[in-house]
Amino acid sequence: MKKVKYFYNTQTLKYEKLVVSVRVKILRILGFLSAAIVTGILFLSVAYRFLDSPKEKNLRREIDQMKEQYDLLKDRLGEVKGQLSELQHRDNEIYRVIFEATPIADSVRAGDIVKKNEEKLQTLTNSEVIEATSNTLAEITNRIKIQEKSYLQIDDLIKNKQKMLASIPAIQPVANKDLDRIASGFGYRVDPIYKTVKFHSGLDFAAPSGTPIYATGDGTVEDASMSEVGYGNHVILNHGYGYKTLYGHMVRIKVKRGQAVKRGDVVGWVGSTGKSTGPHCHYEVIKNNGKVDPVFFFFNDLTAEQFDRMLKVARSSNQSLD
Repeated sequence: MKKVKYFYNTQTLKYEKLVVSVRVKILRILGFLSAAIVTGILFLSVAYRFLDSPKEKNLRREIDQMKEQYDLLKDRLGEVKGQLSELQHRDNEIYRVIFEATPIADSVRAGDIVKKNEEKLQTLTNSEVIEATSNTLAEITNRIKIQEKSYLQIDDLIKNKQKMLASIPAIQPVANKDLDRIASGFGYRVDPIYKTVKFHSGLDFAAPSGTPIYATGDGTVEDASMSEVGYGNHVILNHGYGYKTLYGHMVRIKVKRGQAVKRGDVVGWVGSTGKSTGPHCHYEVIKNNGKVDPVFFFFNDLTAEQFDRMLKVARSSNQSLD
């Protein structure tokens, strides 16, 4: 049952029935609704400010996972850079030093990428994280490419070094296991014909006529001349890398000019042609157009003790055979 409200009218001095107009009712309803809406807005503002929605919670969880993954990725990139730095150090300080090659500048390896100071991950936006990672990967990729090129160059140097080692004179021109065939060494010796002291520019290996004479390194025949004076029948081999060798006084020459020979190939046979007083092979080593002592170019043939013995024999003052 609806309650009826009364109020005391001071003018009529009577209790009268309270009647609320429609206008007032509408205003009261609108006021209540307005207050409710404002209160709801305030509540939602506070809730959105301090409380996460399910979607926001998922996003925050994904961001945290991305941060952990980025930290792992950054650590892995650091390890890769460390390993690459070790390879670069070996490349510059060991391999290229061995082959006398110019070290590669670090700016070339890095590709001239401007290195940025690392910031804390929390201060980076997503785009900055992506950019920093991309720059690091680009730098490492460029360093790897340069390193691959460097190793290809070193591979070529190794192949060239092997060719050079095969070309440098390294054995005796005649078989001399007992080390008793050196008749005269490099330096000033008594000339066998003029009996005066003259410079002897090679080693004389005394051997029976017809003894094989071997190329002491890979090379090309530069000269193969038949003569009755000077070196007589002789051969000059050009080994490249500034090295040449001469084999004189042969009884017969086997090779021809322009022919390629390998170390150990027979180039002729011992004789006594030209200015010679007996069968022997006059052997010279020429480096950069200067004649040097051949005794230092038998490292493929001799042990340390044998070299010491041969050095003493070659150093003895005696008469040359040519």
